[in-house]
Amino acid sequence: MEQFDVVVVGKGNAALCAALAACDKGAKVAMLEAAPIEDSGGNSRFAGGVMRFAYSSAKDLQRLADIPDDEAESTDWDNNSRDIFFDDLLRVTNDRTDPDLCETLVNNSLEAMVWLRSQGVRFVPTYRAQSAIVNGKRKFFGRMPMEISGGGPGLVQYLNDTAVKKGVQIFYETRAVSLIYDGVKLSGVNAKVKGVPTEFHAKSVVLACGGFEANPEWRTKYLGPGWELAKVRGTKYNMGDGLKMALDIGACPYGNWSGRHAVSWERYAPEFGDLTLPHSSYRHSYPMSLMINNEGKRFVDEGIDFYNFTYAKYGGEVLKQPGQEAWQVFDAKVKHILRPEYGDRMVTRVVANTIEELAEKMEGVNTQEFLKTVAEFNAAVKTEVPFNHAIKDGRGTEGIDPPKSNWANPLDTAPFEAYHTTCGITFTFGGLRINPKNGQVLDVHHHPIQGLYTAGEMVGGIFYFNYPAGTGLVSGVVFGMIAGNGAGEASLAN
Repeated sequence: MEQFDVVVVGKGNAALCAALAACDKGAKVAMLEAAPIEDSGGNSRFAGGVMRFAYSSAKDLQRLADIPDDEAESTDWDNNSRDIFFDDLLRVTNDRTDPDLCETLVNNSLEAMVWLRSQGVRFVPTYRAQSAIVNGKRKFFGRMPMEISGGGPGLVQYLNDTAVKKGVQIFYETRAVSLIYDGVKLSGVNAKVKGVPTEFHAKSVVLACGGFEANPEWRTKYLGPGWELAKVRGTKYNMGDGLKMALDIGACPYGNWSGRHAVSWERYAPEFGDLTLPHSSYRHSYPMSLMINNEGKRFVDEGIDFYNFTYAKYGGEVLKQPGQEAWQVFDAKVKHILRPEYGDRMVTRVVANTIEELAEKMEGVNTQEFLKTVAEFNAAVKTEVPFNHAIKDGRGTEGIDPPKSNWANPLDTAPFEAYHTTCGITFTFGGLRINPKNGQVLDVHHHPIQGLYTAGEMVGGIFYFNYPAGTGLVSGVVFGMIAGNGAGEASLAN
């Protein structure tokens, strides 16, 4: 039996932020991590590291990184005011995001990033993926000009180093099994440490161990038939254990339990995320492509928005296609603006000097329908509108369904390339109902469960149907801090 003030279940971004916040309140903190040390860090280690937060000017960004004044003034950093951030969250969730959670997330997002920096995290501008030179001036787009140096692995390492320095005790290969609960309040967690049953006693518990995206049974149960066939972008350890433990003692489920973040992914990627291939399976340049299914047809408007606002739902559209797969087709005109991972060795790609030759190489695709689709698309492009990948350029199509709203280019310049994709699930949207002020979990009657807090992917009610890129990590920081502060204060008050 171990005795602590606060036990945090999980060791990703949200869990580490909760542990650090509780530690700063003066609490003695333990972290229970199901994975061995080499695989620890949850889904956060598989994240790209971009962060979406509210900011108004370069001065806000200079609070996060050492950007020289001349660079700050000569660059178009885009803008993500609180109002814009609110609007984006409302728009992509079809107005369903919980207003209190949304307000908490948006209003605290910038200060949470400043706090991250104070915890040793290093930020850098997102030059590679979120900017371009337009008329001789660097311009950021997508409203995410900052990312973590080293991406998700860097974020976890920075926070881990600080947690160790502050005395947080981390227990690896320790899977939480159930909550110790007498019907009135929690007093700890039952766990298995390398298979040995162990009790961790504490006055407060923070559950921050992710959703159920690695559990094929739960995916099929909650997301629907076929979802057991999706690839898992991240860790194999997110089996929904934390959700089950909380629901078992009467916690209130909340949010979009049939919803998920799922993207276009390398067709032959490993079953789970592989940190030796950190970006190799990403297929995020699809707005410049035609997405083609095995029937040889398009099935989405590839250019309806920047990938930041569509990538998390378009993976689900790929999963709906025959064989749970699709192809992204490009010609030479846009080759130079494809994301770097399209050039990795671990890609399934075919190349040809004619569309007809390409069609023959696209395994499983109806050749004649594909050629018909390309011909109709080429004829429908509004070529009089200039192409500009750094803005929503309005260069769309007329007379075809589905349309392409922006970045439409006729496929007419060799060599042609097609990339084979499937669906990769990142995390699930269903979670627990909380008090946004302190992160405390509510029961089915919406009463607080004494001693129980949650953060990260386990918070329900923020994301529905879709997701703005970069918001998950920021949500993990904001609600991790809130839960850690709440748990730390409560444990020391008792």
